[in-house]
Amino acid sequence: MGSGFSLFTNGSSSSPSRERDLLKPGLGDLPESCVALILEKLDPVEICRFSKLNRAFRSASWADFVWESKLPHDYRSILEKILGGFPEKLRKRDIYNFLSRVNSFDDGTKKAWVDKRTSDLCLCLSVKGLSVTGIDDRRYWNHIPSDESRFASVAYLQHVWWFQVDGEIEFPFPAGTYSVFFRLHLGKPGKRFGWKVCNTDQIHGWDIKPVQFQIWTEDGQHSSSQCKLTEPGTWSHYHAGDFVVGKSKSSSTKLKFSMTQIDCTHTKGGLCVDSVIVYPSSCKDRLRRF
Repeated sequence: MGSGFSLFTNGSSSSPSRERDLLKPGLGDLPESCVALILEKLDPVEICRFSKLNRAFRSASWADFVWESKLPHDYRSILEKILGGFPEKLRKRDIYNFLSRVNSFDDGTKKAWVDKRTSDLCLCLSVKGLSVTGIDDRRYWNHIPSDESRFASVAYLQHVWWFQVDGEIEFPFPAGTYSVFFRLHLGKPGKRFGWKVCNTDQIHGWDIKPVQFQIWTEDGQHSSSQCKLTEPGTWSHYHAGDFVVGKSKSSSTKLKFSMTQIDCTHTKGGLCVDSVIVYPSSCKDRLRRF
C-alpha cells in the first residue's frame, strides 16, 4: 500500500508544473492579430501604454486598422489643409502622431491638433490672424511678447473708443459640436525678477457696458452672448457660442466670429487679446489647462 502510494505520488510529481505552464499562457503567447483587436477597443493613450508590454503588443500597436479608427473621419482633408498636400506612404500611426501634435499653418497664425484621448479636432487662431480695428495704430495697440500664449505674443490694447475683433476660417471640421472661445486677459502681463506680474493701471471701461460675442456659419447657424469683463490678472476663456457639423457634410465649414464693444460714450483699455479657440464641446472643461 505504501509502495502504491509512493508510486502514485512519484509518477505525478512533475505534472503540476507542466499543467501550470499549459493552463496559464503569458501575454506573449497571444497571436498578434488578436492583440490588435484588443488594442482597437482602447483609446490612443492606452494603446501606447500597452505597446510597451512585449513584442506582440508592440507589433500589433502599428496595425493600420487600429489607428484608422482613432483618426478623424476626414483626416486626409485636415492634413491637406495643414500641409498643403497629403503625404503618401505614411502608416496610420504616423499620421495620428502628426495630428496629435500642435501643428502650425497659414504663416503660423493658426494651429490645429487632435485631442489625444478623444481624437476630436481642436483649433486655435492667433490675434495676428484676426481683423482688429486700429491694430496698426501704436497709439492704441501694441504686440507684446508672452510665454503664456501658444503664439509667443499677444495684442495689448491701451485705449480705444471703438473696439471690434473679427475673424473667419474655413476648415474641414469632422462631424460634432464645437464651442468657440475668445482668450482674453485684463491687465498687461509681464515679469519682474522672474515672477509674473500684472499692470492694471490702464484697465477701464469694461465694467460699464458688456462685450458682445457672436459666431456664424455658412449654413445659417448663429449664436451670441454678452458679458462684462471683470477678472483682471488671469487669462479667461469667454464663450462666444456653439455650432454643429453634421455627419452628412462632406466639405469644409466656413465659420465667422466677432467680439465688439462699440458704445462710443466711453473709452476702453487695458486688455490683452491672445487668440480664438475652437474646441470640441465635450472637451471644453479642459480649457482650464490650456
